[in-house]
Amino acid sequence: MTAIAGTCCSPIAREPLSETDAAELAALLKAVADPVRLRLLSMIGSHPGGEACVCDLTDAFELTAPTISHHLKVLRTAGLIGSERRGTWVYYWIIPQQVARLGELFTPLAEPAVTG
Repeated sequence: MTAIAGTCCSPIAREPLSETDAAELAALLKAVADPVRLRLLSMIGSHPGGEACVCDLTDAFELTAPTISHHLKVLRTAGLIGSERRGTWVYYWIIPQQVARLGELFTPLAEPAVTG
């Protein structure tokens, strides 16, 4: 598959996805296809300093700590966020390259696709 400069794969408007790209991107889409996980990703990404403590995230939801941990694990497993334990707390940050893959997938192109 030929990638557009700076992207991992071509947007779907340019050419069909390979099986590998489709499987990888589907996992990312599945990870954010939940309102809680989408909010968590947004909260982490917009947090001052670029990272958020789990203690800053749990109060925003009427969910148990294990449920929040599960959602964070799904985002981490998909590679959308990274984490580090510091003492009692775990801090999370966005992995920009992975989040950018989602945006690039649907980026409209200035040039129409070439048909053959």
